[in-house]
Amino acid sequence: MRPLDPRLLRQVRAARAYVVLTAALGVAAAGLVVVQALAIAHVLGPVVLAVSPGGDGTVDQAATTRWLATLAGAAAGRAVVAWAQERYGRRAATAVVADLRAQVVAHAVELGPRPPAGAAPSDVATLATRGLADLEPYLVRFLPQLLLTAIVTPATVLVVLGLDWVSALIAAVTLPLVPFFMWLVGTMTAGTSERRLTTVERLGSQVLDLVAGLPTLRAFGREVGPGARVRALGESARRATTGTLRVAFLSGAVLELLTTLCVAIIAVGIGLRLVHGDVDLVPSIAVLVLAPEIFLPLRRVGAEFHASTDGLAATRRAFAVLDLPATPAGPGTAPAAVGGTLVLDEVTVHAPDRHVDAPAGLSARIPLGTGEPGGGRVVALRGPSGAGKSTLVLLLLGLLRPDAGRIRLHAADGTTVDLADAPWWDQVAWVPQRPAVGPGTVRDVVTDGRRVPDAALDDAARTTGLDAVLAGLPDGWDTPVGLGGAGLSVGQRQRVALTRALAGAADRPVVILDEPTAHLDARGERTVLDTVRAWRDAGRTVVVVAHRASLLALADQVVDVEAREVARA
Repeated sequence: MRPLDPRLLRQVRAARAYVVLTAALGVAAAGLVVVQALAIAHVLGPVVLAVSPGGDGTVDQAATTRWLATLAGAAAGRAVVAWAQERYGRRAATAVVADLRAQVVAHAVELGPRPPAGAAPSDVATLATRGLADLEPYLVRFLPQLLLTAIVTPATVLVVLGLDWVSALIAAVTLPLVPFFMWLVGTMTAGTSERRLTTVERLGSQVLDLVAGLPTLRAFGREVGPGARVRALGESARRATTGTLRVAFLSGAVLELLTTLCVAIIAVGIGLRLVHGDVDLVPSIAVLVLAPEIFLPLRRVGAEFHASTDGLAATRRAFAVLDLPATPAGPGTAPAAVGGTLVLDEVTVHAPDRHVDAPAGLSARIPLGTGEPGGGRVVALRGPSGAGKSTLVLLLLGLLRPDAGRIRLHAADGTTVDLADAPWWDQVAWVPQRPAVGPGTVRDVVTDGRRVPDAALDDAARTTGLDAVLAGLPDGWDTPVGLGGAGLSVGQRQRVALTRALAGAADRPVVILDEPTAHLDARGERTVLDTVRAWRDAGRTVVVVAHRASLLALADQVVDVEAREVARA
């Protein structure tokens, strides 16, 4: 296992600056360690010799004062270096994690709503939040100690070699034992962090599925049932975390014991040779002070070993997502959809893990609205559950490419383009089953930053039934709503989304609705029907996924969507 993934330095600019800064601080720390050891030796050595039998009892006070000042400066310098490592390390770690998180999320968006295995939205959400959070202790604690080991340890051994070659030889012989045992521990615990991250991702996915399905469970009176499952998920998370901590504690204890024994061997050797007069006192004290510093970075690396495994596991998962090929966006722009024709030619999408094509071989010719009052059209997509209606919506939006077939737009001026090469996002307003409502006032959400006259807003609100919702809000249009529409019910969010498509996106000639009446009562259904009629009367094209007879009766054209089983490989 490599302690530092080179791709992190290549792909994340903040990581390169962080490594350079850490190396510079490591060089400063190495120099200060040596200065501090020599200062301690030159302060204590003359004092011990002066008070020992045979000593004259005098000490050079000027020299001692200079060395004390040097010692104080070295201690202060080490404190400053430690402060700088912690402060700038956390800043750099935050920047690195934010950069990598942004890249993962952006690439996940490029992968589209049907990503390959390993990049499901729930997996990416867990990785971008809790998974990449493991990079911070890796960057703040483990990586600096690793660089200090590469810089401080060799420098300290060279200084000890100049003071006492026997101690340097003992250090050189015992030092390789520490990385050997680190490798041994790493081999024995290989895969622990990968399994932990996989467990956390699986738990996160299951919790997200439970949360997403709560409205359906409540509708059937089964919202209490998942309690046992949530407790089981929590217990699994506890076991995974406890296992990781157990590995961290045991590996740290093994390495602490080993480095302590290595330092003790050097100390015993110095003591025996001091007794026999084979080494001077001042260099002996310096070696005794430097001996723990030789092994200290390695000890800290061992103590932070779990941080390295968690951080590298998160890094590998992040680059596994980034390495997935994304479908390139089309280079062109679709012509005006007003008065044109949308042609679906044998459109097929392979449904993942279902061994079916949904939709399968869909062909249709859909005339679009003229943009003039009374010239609109309503097109209903009909088919059983699992036939691929929502997938067809994603195809029409340009968020998904067909595995076979083409979707072309024949414009009124005779231009023909493939929507996969020239998406028409700026001409389409989309109202999904569960509309996304961002934070802000109701007016901000509906207008989406556009300037819409109050009269047009009020007319749209009366059409969609939002006026009744506004009457019950404390500040009407200026009532703030939270992220995801907090403070609004599902039906109220649906009315906000319909009003946004009716008034805030009135300049878009095509409106796509994905089962707009799925979670509404009879009154809400009438509101949707009135809104669809208003769009058609305005000359717009409305493409709606429809199950209820009322929407099908309103449609000018019905497109039947079917699935087809494919042979298993």
